[in-house]
Amino acid sequence: MATAVPPAASRIAVVTGASSGIGAATARRLAEAGYRVVLTARRKDRIEALAEEITTAGHAATAYPLDVTDRAAVDEFATAFKTVGVLVNNAGGALGADPVATGDPDQWRTMYETNVLGTLNLTQALLPKLDAGGDGTVVVVSSTAGHATYEGGAGYVAAKHGAHVLAETLRLEIVGRPVRVIEIAPGMVRTDEFALTRFGGDTEKAAKVYQGVAEPLTADDVADTIAWAVTRPPHVNIDLLVVRPRAQASNTKVHREP
Repeated sequence: MATAVPPAASRIAVVTGASSGIGAATARRLAEAGYRVVLTARRKDRIEALAEEITTAGHAATAYPLDVTDRAAVDEFATAFKTVGVLVNNAGGALGADPVATGDPDQWRTMYETNVLGTLNLTQALLPKLDAGGDGTVVVVSSTAGHATYEGGAGYVAAKHGAHVLAETLRLEIVGRPVRVIEIAPGMVRTDEFALTRFGGDTEKAAKVYQGVAEPLTADDVADTIAWAVTRPPHVNIDLLVVRPRAQASNTKVHREP
């Protein structure tokens, strides 16, 4: 007889990059859904404050400072769990918007290590724990950048395409095991840090990304999408969900008000 899947309230959801933006919003949504969320990020103060916020709201949360690119630290982190219900690979980000001819190799390397190798590290370390729970879910937060190129974005596009291919390949390789692989690919999302980080703190350049766009997506919009996909019945797998604001038809076609 098949083992019953435990309720969300007794299950753990690990969220990477939980110190801000989509990661923080996703942690809140999964906690509201009844998961015991484990918040990971490099910024200890941020995730500790979020864990306190979630706990004060009556949910369960733990903060664990972690650099997803540090494989030894990731492996040590994984030893804390017997089973895991959900892994949300959200840590990532973009750096620079230079053309290929003048792109900074260090920025490309950092984006690849965070978006791709970071996802690989956590997925490899926690896959046995997801398997052991009898109903695991791996979420990869990629981007529409991973599905279509645009000028000035090659480094980020390459990294997010790597994350997309990782998710697609993993799904093929583990079919038949009790683990789903979900990819969420957001389009234009306005958060406090994404564009600002991309442009090295240049507020003017960051603001231009969203200039004239009445309603870009918010972190909560994407978190709501992730939580919906995760909470589908166990036999339902949302392979790939692309979510954009209504004003964005593609990576290069955006309606902007004058």
